Amino acid sequence: MKILVTGSAGFICGYLVEELLACGHEVTGIDNYSKYGKVEKSYDNHPRYHFIEGDAKNVGLMKELIADCDQVLGTAAMIGGISYFHKYAYDLLAENDRIMAATFDAAIWAYKHKKLKKINVLSSSMVYESTDKFPSAEGDERVCPPPQSTYGFQKLACEYYAQGAKEQYGLPYTIIRPFNCVGTGEKRALCDEEILSGNVKLAMSHVVPDLVQKVVKGQNPLHILGSGDQIRHYTYGGDIARGIRMCIESDAAINEDFNLSTEKSTTVLELAEKIWRKIHGDKLPFPYDVQKRVPAVEKAERLLGFKAETSLDEILDEVIPWIKEQVRVGGI
Repeated sequence: MKILVTGSAGFICGYLVEELLACGHEVTGIDNYSKYGKVEKSYDNHPRYHFIEGDAKNVGLMKELIADCDQVLGTAAMIGGISYFHKYAYDLLAENDRIMAATFDAAIWAYKHKKLKKINVLSSSMVYESTDKFPSAEGDERVCPPPQSTYGFQKLACEYYAQGAKEQYGLPYTIIRPFNCVGTGEKRALCDEEILSGNVKLAMSHVVPDLVQKVVKGQNPLHILGSGDQIRHYTYGGDIARGIRMCIESDAAINEDFNLSTEKSTTVLELAEKIWRKIHGDKLPFPYDVQKRVPAVEKAERLLGFKAETSLDEILDEVIPWIKEQVRVGGI
């Protein structure tokens, strides 16, 4: 199968493209390098990977690239942490809407005139930002209050793009919602603004890399945002990539939506203690933002056979050494 992946130089795609190639697919990637700048990937010279530096908002270019593809996966977007959501509140809404509209315009054209079979939309757990139902199941995003952040609202709008294109043009879709993706490859973005957390400057506002770099840089006592009771589901990038591939490949995923996540809940305080122990080997007493997010994961397992299998301990054993090195070389 030939798949067009937008935003292919991004963090999750670092795992995803490798997964697709390993399973025999041909991948065309497009990215304008606006987040991290030019980055080298292990698969850059793979014979079934074709990369184009370009803007996913360019409908003409998107039509050229999608013309001989079987499916498209829309991951291109402005994305960042909490501080990023506030700094770029308008741009997140406007720019991501333009990207998604261009992707759907090209996909609708290719479905009508070429051989495209389906569009896959990378949404976000942030569509559940305002819910009070836990765990949050597929479908709950349509009955809970809308997200308060412009990023969450725009991700929900992406899902309505899929609904509209299906209703008007018959374009099949799959909506994919990753939860708290963690792995290597996520670095300081070109547009990130440093903020002070205790005595450490952060430039990501993503909890795992931010906590690791605080510990590595010697912060003690360790500063934690809020009470530490916030609940997250830290899911390995490799597991999410496998789930996305299964969404692309499976007929059971057509016109469906899936939460891709570990079922294990972890508080920020538990995460901080785990990171501290892995680096220093003992427990530290901690001095004491966004809402709780707990996904229902049964649908992906029932229809796709997908289950996130990598534990948080295994994730941290991979991520902590990588972040240490990035701190050393100034990448974070």
